[in-house]
Amino acid sequence: MPPYSPLADSVPTQERILVIYTGGTIGMQQHAEGLAPGGDFTTRMATALNQLPLAQQQLLPPYQVISYATLIDSSAATPLTWQQLARDINDQLTAYAGFVIIHGTDTLSWTAASLAYQLQGLDRPVVVTGSMSPLESPGSDALDNLHGALQFAAKPELQEVAIYFAGQLLRGVRAIKQHSEAANAFASPNYPLLGERVGDDFVYYPSRGLGLQQRGAPRFELPDYRLVNQGEIVRIALWPGISAWQLDAWLSDSRVKGALLQLWGAGNLPGDPSVLDVLARVRGEGKLLAAISQCPQGSVHLGAYAAGHGLSNAGVLAGDDMTPEAAFTKLAHLLAQPLALEDRQQLFLTSLVGER
Repeated sequence: MPPYSPLADSVPTQERILVIYTGGTIGMQQHAEGLAPGGDFTTRMATALNQLPLAQQQLLPPYQVISYATLIDSSAATPLTWQQLARDINDQLTAYAGFVIIHGTDTLSWTAASLAYQLQGLDRPVVVTGSMSPLESPGSDALDNLHGALQFAAKPELQEVAIYFAGQLLRGVRAIKQHSEAANAFASPNYPLLGERVGDDFVYYPSRGLGLQQRGAPRFELPDYRLVNQGEIVRIALWPGISAWQLDAWLSDSRVKGALLQLWGAGNLPGDPSVLDVLARVRGEGKLLAAISQCPQGSVHLGAYAAGHGLSNAGVLAGDDMTPEAAFTKLAHLLAQPLALEDRQQLFLTSLVGER
């Protein structure tokens, strides 16, 4: 696969960035029928980067692009998508200095969160990016996002999965998609930025990263996600009027292995005792239950209010200030492994990659 950056031919592979193009809006092109995936993204990306001022082009790291044969519509991504990306990075880990993953924005933060759990102890950058409009569209955010992702992927002190979008570097397992249209579509509601673009500089804040916390060689966990790819984990956001029979219908299904509950406020649920009875019973069947708030900012504090009293006794695990993406993908990651229920519970309550 030929490299497509000015210095790549003269730079050893181990000093290059590997760009993995999986699909998404960034690669779309206008056709008579509307936007559709376009081909030859490698050349198109190089053409776009050549539009940068010469001084910025000269600071680009050497990179190489591979494109998935079957491009992924991120709205159709599954745990198997996350697994494939993690295994591809694992296979190429020592051959490149860093990685950029180009991904559709609909589930970009879900993929980033899952990769963080699979690539624990990561010793180099993995930066996930995309765009809200196609690469060649007038005023597109694509070029700026590609430029920033490459710059941060070349910083060896960044040793985790991150998202670069709209001038901001976010911890992958702390990010959410907050806007369906705006260029600054992603946010990190409960953790500060890992870095940002300041003028023409790309500034990383090492005190906020995992690089100073991790020790030893990468300790990747690459379980078989086929075990959690058929709806084995459910996500239930409470609504006024939810009844115990509805929870029971979801959670009692023998195919369900775990559930993420999104509660009100700091961890409240309806006062109907039968709701807690359902949760306690399915927890007793060995299912993994966790809870976070429906509020994007702040934490759950189970039992702080009378309306949430009894959740801990029912065996529901507090997700603190985790995002839905982080909590759900962590459940998936733990349930894909041959662990005892007690071990899964303890690991869920432990911060593995700065997710809580």
